[in-house]
Amino acid sequence: MTKILTGGVGKAEVTAVIGKLGIDTLEVVASSDMDAAMKLRAGQADYYLGTCHTGAGASLGVLVGLMGSAACHTFGRSVPTEEEVTALLADGKKVFGFSMDQTDVIAPLMARAIAARG
Repeated sequence: MTKILTGGVGKAEVTAVIGKLGIDTLEVVASSDMDAAMKLRAGQADYYLGTCHTGAGASLGVLVGLMGSAACHTFGRSVPTEEEVTALLADGKKVFGFSMDQTDVIAPLMARAIAARG
């Protein structure tokens, strides 16, 4: 089971959108950014999806500081392609930030790509 933590201002929405997909290999839990960083570092979670108004600031601030920029990526207000997400996951990125108004597009894309990795 792959565990995704959600955070930021749209964490409840991201959790709900992914939950509605019914992907039984994913566990999605709303979290605080600090708790998420600790769980990721301890191996108690696999990925973090953070949202804020711009997708670049508050969604990842604590995670970048505690996990390092190599583990993090922000989409900001852009919408990535499936190929871009797959490449980022293959590169070892575990923490992603995006704008909360992109939740309905990016959250399912991320969830499906993460589930496909097993």
